[in-house]
Amino acid sequence: MREKDMPGTGTGEEKSFIEGFGLCSVGAGGNPGVVDVRNGRIIRIRPLHYDAAYSVEELKPWRLEARGKVFKPAMKSLLPPFSLGYKKRVYSPNRILYPLKRVDFDHKGERNIENRGKSGYVRISWDEALDIIVSELRRVIEKYGPTAILAQSDGHRILHVRPARLDDVVDTRKFRHAEVGVHETTAGVGDEKVRGAGTTV
Repeated sequence: MREKDMPGTGTGEEKSFIEGFGLCSVGAGGNPGVVDVRNGRIIRIRPLHYDAAYSVEELKPWRLEARGKVFKPAMKSLLPPFSLGYKKRVYSPNRILYPLKRVDFDHKGERNIENRGKSGYVRISWDEALDIIVSELRRVIEKYGPTAILAQSDGHRILHVRPARLDDVVDTRKFRHAEVGVHETTAGVGDEKVRGAGTTV
């Protein structure tokens, strides 16, 4: 997020951040909005007004006259309802904040796949979760081949571990012949350029 200056002096003042809400692969980097935050918590999400920092004369928006009507762009972003309501997703009681593992699952031993959806879960560390993921990727590649792995990334603005990181875990570079739709994209307003978004391996 990129902070936008707002008036206010003391602690607890609202700060605003410009964020891309193009929540799809095609719209990554589109639909900018403003996230208002106080004390580290989202207060509201609202459209970005383009004329808040620039005058209409500076923006020089297009204008089209046809059949007696005048068409011109809105001076704010048009955020869809699911973008405006994203705060509910962030603070949802159903959001999983930590890695979980089935209590009777052992990736090195008994997997007990018949208990999927039945047995409970136990919290594990991020290191253990990463070890399991790496082990499973290697197992699947060894047993079924590299095309059995799908590395899917999209512009939902929640994925900050990019598929290109698979290169660090499993040597996916030798599987490049299996790629479909490899491209680079900008993942959001003011965000870094991302390698490998939309890559399938």
